[in-house]
Amino acid sequence: VQLQASGGGLVQAGGSLRLSCAASGRTVSRLVIAWFRQAPEKEREFVAGFKSNPSYAASVQGRFSVSRDSAKNTVYLQMNSLKPDDTAAYYCAAGPGVILSNMRNEAAYNYWGQGTEVTVSS
Repeated sequence: VQLQASGGGLVQAGGSLRLSCAASGRTVSRLVIAWFRQAPEKEREFVAGFKSNPSYAASVQGRFSVSRDSAKNTVYLQMNSLKPDDTAAYYCAAGPGVILSNMRNEAAYNYWGQGTEVTVSS
């Protein structure tokens, strides 16, 4: 499985971005795909994931939404009301064996895309 993340950029606080994670080698409907992020000098953290239903970190609940387009084999992360604290490198990850209880654990994921940088200016 290969994952290609894109859509990052520079945006002002309050703005929006949509990240894309295009998968190849396996259909997204057979994978759990999640988004993680890592800010400078911080540990990587779970942002959102999609199995049968979406799941979100508390810090992005209500502002971010994750969706899946099976026809394009792509998972999206729509990010609204962005804050400077959202500045980070965002990674998509996939794992056929991920279940709800370990979805937020990066060790559960077998495949990772390259990061896409999101910078939110104040």
